[in-house]
Amino acid sequence: MTAQFDINQIRPQFPALHQDCNDQPLVYLDSAATAQKPQVVIETIRQYYSGHNANVHRGSHSLTATATAQFERARNTVQQFINARFSNEIIWTRGATEALNLIAQTYARQNLQVGDEILVSELEHHANIVPWQIVAEQTGAKVVKIPMKPDCTLDMDAFHQCLTDNTKIVAVAHITNVTGTRNPIEQIIADAHQQGAVVVVDGAQGIVHETVDVQAMDADFYVFSGHKLYAPTGIGVLYGKQAILEAMPPWHGGGKMVEKVSFAGTTFSGLPGKFEAGTPNVAGSLALATAIDWLQSLDREGAEQHIQRLRQKAIDGIAEIEGLRIVGLQANASLFSFIVEGVHHQDIATLLDQQGIALRAGHHCAHPMLDALGLTGTLRVSLALYNTEQDIERFIAALHKACSLL
Repeated sequence: MTAQFDINQIRPQFPALHQDCNDQPLVYLDSAATAQKPQVVIETIRQYYSGHNANVHRGSHSLTATATAQFERARNTVQQFINARFSNEIIWTRGATEALNLIAQTYARQNLQVGDEILVSELEHHANIVPWQIVAEQTGAKVVKIPMKPDCTLDMDAFHQCLTDNTKIVAVAHITNVTGTRNPIEQIIADAHQQGAVVVVDGAQGIVHETVDVQAMDADFYVFSGHKLYAPTGIGVLYGKQAILEAMPPWHGGGKMVEKVSFAGTTFSGLPGKFEAGTPNVAGSLALATAIDWLQSLDREGAEQHIQRLRQKAIDGIAEIEGLRIVGLQANASLFSFIVEGVHHQDIATLLDQQGIALRAGHHCAHPMLDALGLTGTLRVSLALYNTEQDIERFIAALHKACSLL
């Protein structure tokens, strides 16, 4: 049984939060870009490099045996975290971006042909758009946009109109990164499967704020990055259904992903090795498993309720600023984006930074979505379980001050 969520127990575990930014105590409101790391995750990295640094699945000495055992236990931790059926359905990648590119250059490139269509939502991060455009050019397939509605939710009527016999792949975010829109992913998957299409879910934001069960969801592929989940950068996960992964060709060639190499030909390893060429990010895998264990030890529902309270406090506190407009406000999200009419978002971000407030300003790697809204950028406040009421009060005061100066 997990303990009740207590911010006073959580906050001290994050050393990066206890520093100054421009001679002001740091208020970190950019967790949708990357989350800060608890000390237990940092310690896992230190212990690996200082105590049992070795390559995995290579050599016969005790260090490599220990590292390999920990590496595979980390894979099992991810399997259980998302309720994958088999541990070999978990493929280590550098992040969600690499995972999406892997799917595009293996599954999609092998299966698509001229006339086939890839449905991609208008709300996507560039990482879930560009790989599909590249593979479409390579195969003669076509990327078809699923438009969003004015409230920044997916237009499901349009989705059903786009879904045809030509649809082979549907690529969609679990939760979007600009407005925090939670797509009806279960319905999308069910409808796409009825049409015979495969569904790729970008879970980079969703994995952080929801319990994910890939078997219940019935996703064909689900990808996420460790660094948004309180783990290090440079580590991520590609989940795929075993039968689909087994039929896919390798992407990168090198050590570990082979059984036998000769100039007469090469025999590839089975899952998951055939997709993990070269020396992996062992420390990152171990640290991701630690981050998952740490997160699972908390009251996740209580943490999300805490985030919702802070978000509403922030929204209420800035509501009276003249010209301020929240873009596509969503219920039960961990973030919100806003603009101030007549003021460039970067100018506000600079003034906030001078007061120690770190948030994101720009297009958030989502040009198509912002183009549809007629915007060049927004300011985004994204919260995590380590934020406090004092953070929000500092943000509200700083934004009021910034807007009074512009």
